[in-house]
Amino acid sequence: MLRVWPGLALPALLSSLFAPTAFAQRHGSGGAWGSGAGEPTLRACACPPSPSVPSPVDATRRVEREAWAMGTRLRLVVEAASASAAAGATEAALREVERLDALLSTWRPDSGLSAVNASAPGRALSAGPELVALLGEAEAWARRTGRAFDPAVGALVDAWGLRGAPRIPAPAELERALQATGRGVLGIDERAGVVVRHAAPGWVDSGGFGKGAALRSAAGVLRGGEIDRVLVELGGQLWASDPACGGWPVAVAHPSRRTEAAAWLRIEGVSVSTSGHGQRPGHLLDPRTGRPTPAWGSVTVVAADPLEADALSTALYVMGPEDGLAWARGRTGTAAMFLVETDEGVRAEWTPALERWLVAPSATPVAGPVTREGAGSPGASAP
Repeated sequence: MLRVWPGLALPALLSSLFAPTAFAQRHGSGGAWGSGAGEPTLRACACPPSPSVPSPVDATRRVEREAWAMGTRLRLVVEAASASAAAGATEAALREVERLDALLSTWRPDSGLSAVNASAPGRALSAGPELVALLGEAEAWARRTGRAFDPAVGALVDAWGLRGAPRIPAPAELERALQATGRGVLGIDERAGVVVRHAAPGWVDSGGFGKGAALRSAAGVLRGGEIDRVLVELGGQLWASDPACGGWPVAVAHPSRRTEAAAWLRIEGVSVSTSGHGQRPGHLLDPRTGRPTPAWGSVTVVAADPLEADALSTALYVMGPEDGLAWARGRTGTAAMFLVETDEGVRAEWTPALERWLVAPSATPVAGPVTREGAGSPGASAP
């Protein structure tokens, strides 16, 4: 499907249905978990009351909590049989995210992944079954996407100075970094539970899958029991439970005018992740070329598995609007929306699988020309 919208400002009607919310930042490759600047590309709101959509449960059974986790903002909205049950669920989810941070952070020298990245080349390291399985899963997504998504991009992150002062590497330095990028960096033996780092310059960056992994683990402790419905936002990626109210409305922002919505989704039982450049041009690297990807718009992916949504939004953006859309359309069940900025406006294209979640774009009013203001790394906000 395709639509061209010259402008995407929302009128008062939508503002009244979907209350404004606070913002959090989504990371980009080579930054801290929550690095980036500017407004988010996703905003989620509580279901608006209507004759066909029941109101949320009584406020006394609803707990909203914010915390700093994985270097970014974690926000939880839990509605349960009682306030104590909701509070207990938020605490359990926070502890789970903190546990995954201790496993996957590359900013903490004491994390499991930092130990892998600091290990002596050629020496097998017993990294534990969970970390080895996650690294194997990330590598599997790298293979599926033709390495448009690749966790082993640490050498390129260093070459471009993405964790310090950004710079342009010399051709020879870039070539050396490319040689230390990709599938040859890390040997993974899931059966034995060990990994082997093969080259000293190479290391694994969890920025493209770590938050998805943490959301998936948090979702696992938030399902069932006395819990009615849940929305979790971690640094711009969302996971929503299966609520009784018919879904959580999520606004997908204009790629460069971050406070304006380009489209609306209504989600339940899935995760939503968006990738794009925003105000940090150059922070998304193409692992295949070693160079920054062009700033052309954004990609939003909806998937039941948060790690899949995280990895695929990165991969599809790196592929670009044409190749990315072709890849997604060629795989039944991949739900993705591409917002492409053109001189005429924003071109929106999506796969058939996304239509299940998409609020009719024809209901989104058109007003004013598109401007190129630049914006931050994609993000999201909870209600």
